[in-house]
Amino acid sequence: MAGGSHYHSASFVASAPDLRAMPPDQGWEVAFAGRSNVGKSSVLNALTGRRGLARTSKTPGRTQMLNVFGLDPQRRLIDLPGYGFAQVPEPVRQRWRRSVEAYLRRRRSLAGLVLISDVRRPLGTLDQAMLEWLGHHQLPVHVLLNKADKLGRGAAVEARRKADAWLHEHWPNASCQLFSAAQPAGLDELRERLDVWLGLGSATADDQPTAGSGGALLREADAH
Repeated sequence: MAGGSHYHSASFVASAPDLRAMPPDQGWEVAFAGRSNVGKSSVLNALTGRRGLARTSKTPGRTQMLNVFGLDPQRRLIDLPGYGFAQVPEPVRQRWRRSVEAYLRRRRSLAGLVLISDVRRPLGTLDQAMLEWLGHHQLPVHVLLNKADKLGRGAAVEARRKADAWLHEHWPNASCQLFSAAQPAGLDELRERLDVWLGLGSATADDQPTAGSGGALLREADAH
């Protein structure tokens, strides 16, 4: 569907505490990760044009499960629990970590991950740790430098330049863009990336993933 209309069809499917409660592991999924206060829910709402699809809150750390949003029977968006919020009790953080790591390592339908970072403090220590972990498991990553509306154009472009340089040195296979969920801005570029991962739109046959290829790469990496 053109113009992002496929994403407009998104609907809530489930909140899963672990892999056992997830939908059947088939088709294609794209996961969204980031710090607890980076605006993950707002990004999902902007992407889908559904203002209340993902719950937004002024209290970071509210996303406590793997939240699943379906685009069609074979394609899903996954909102992962945010990381780095100190006021979340340690047992809860440990539970989140186990469920997220199991999901990223074992989910066959996972085709790529969108890592959301605050453009004013791009690719902080926790973001870098996540990228390093993902790098070991060969999972495709697209970095969104969110909240670009909080900076002037020149400052935002410079922040992206520095992020691009860091990614080129440390994780060259990752792509990166400026984004603003508030305006919104950067939607077309984000949707083009997701179209490739989800096998949609104008992506060429060579670019389109095979269903289940994401998790297979993870297990292949684990075997070495």
